[in-house]
Amino acid sequence: MLSSKHGIGQRFTRVNRPQTNGKAERVIRTLMDMWHSKIHFKDCADRRIQLLRFINFYNTVKPHKSLNNATPYEILTAYFNQPLCKQL
Repeated sequence: MLSSKHGIGQRFTRVNRPQTNGKAERVIRTLMDMWHSKIHFKDCADRRIQLLRFINFYNTVKPHKSLNNATPYEILTAYFNQPLCKQL
């Protein structure tokens, strides 16, 4: 497996202890609050389409307070548009 070749392993959290897996739990809560509980899906295919639309909205349109009201896309774009090194 590629990840194990780079020293990346899998770790499990304790059962019934969501606080030990805070980042994943927060993502799930955001999905439930902003997306899943507000949309009626026709079927599984429609759910997949709506999820992709939500992910696009969340990453490219919705400002994030933790990013000084920028979107994750704006932050990544700014990062990758930086010069690799300063000219001498």
